[in-house]
Amino acid sequence: MKLRDLAQGSSVFLGVIVAGYLSTTYVDQRFAMQATTTGSPAPTSGPAPSACVGEDGSWKNWPWPNVPALSPKCR
Repeated sequence: MKLRDLAQGSSVFLGVIVAGYLSTTYVDQRFAMQATTTGSPAPTSGPAPSACVGEDGSWKNWPWPNVPALSPKCR
């Protein structure tokens, strides 16, 4: 392996890490902004509503794209 190959591989590796960080930051900001601008605001007192699964299989009270496993059914 030549020094040029090592430098090229290192720059690609660094580029992938930077791109992953920037895309993660963008997605987090986008979904956080979407969660705060849509729906009703969270109450200032009392417990926050918990995530649950509706009869049609859709998630309620969960604004994020990832879904908690084994959530209870909605009452």
